[in-house]
Amino acid sequence: MTGDTITQDVGATTAPPTVTPGWAARELGLKRGEFDLAVMLGRIRTVGETPGGRRRVTREEIDRVRGSEGSVEALRESVRAVGTAEGAELMHISSARFTRLARAGFLTPVKFYLNRYRAVVWQYLAEELKHFAESELHGALLKGRMPETMRGQLEEGQDLRARNWRGRHAGFLLRQSEDAWERAATMASLLDPVQIAEIVRDPYERAYLNRLRPVPRSSQGGSDSPGAHIVEKIMTADDPDEIRWLRSSLLIGLVQARAERPAPRPAPRAAPEPVTPATEWMSPSDAAATDTGTAAFPATAAATAMASAADSVHESRGLMKWLRRRRP
Repeated sequence: MTGDTITQDVGATTAPPTVTPGWAARELGLKRGEFDLAVMLGRIRTVGETPGGRRRVTREEIDRVRGSEGSVEALRESVRAVGTAEGAELMHISSARFTRLARAGFLTPVKFYLNRYRAVVWQYLAEELKHFAESELHGALLKGRMPETMRGQLEEGQDLRARNWRGRHAGFLLRQSEDAWERAATMASLLDPVQIAEIVRDPYERAYLNRLRPVPRSSQGGSDSPGAHIVEKIMTADDPDEIRWLRSSLLIGLVQARAERPAPRPAPRAAPEPVTPATEWMSPSDAAATDTGTAAFPATAAATAMASAADSVHESRGLMKWLRRRRP
């Protein structure tokens, strides 16, 4: 069966059947965005068949999620994502204060998308925003004047929303990965190509990491589209501390991956077949000429050439005799 269908290993009857994420989302009555967030937060478990392959959901996991009454509704509420305006309303603060708190790193986005104007729209878990607003520790941040240090950093342009999202996204990918090369590819996916080339000198290892590179569902358009460039910028670390952490994590990950197995390499080329020696079809005299550096031809070709030269000489002599007879 193909597409969003149930599959089962023929050779292992004890393996539970699995379905695609789209199939699982429909069975649970979730939108695809809600399902993806549930997987990211660990509320729904998935399995991977091969490194870099598409992950699937077991039938047992689907039954577990909808095992009790109201469990799917509770799951849907726990993964509800809201934007700035709705988030500010949940926290009973202004949208401007909400944005300042997010830029300062107090509120971590859970996902993002680009609107029709290619502006980045950050979204946050409604559940997390409620807990933040209900905590007594955050009362000073929600009301009154913000701390002087925080205001100074924001005036200088501080914006930690992308960095915090990258950290959350990396944690999700690492939790899903059971393969050392996949974990190394996760670290590499957040670094720019120059950083990767400095750390991973082997071109075959770089190609393998690129093949296992996770692609965010937020990507829009082709690889060269303006939207794709914006997403790539968000996906690439730009903070010095963040870059140092990613570089060291990639180095450690490479050591672990190489110990597990080498990166795939092309098969070695077969040795060329030996060329038939020329002496097998040359006459002994021709072969001797070849040995002394003289160009050699097959015996039949040499005989033909000599006969042609003799005919030319004979014709030339006849022409000269005819010309002499016509002299006065």
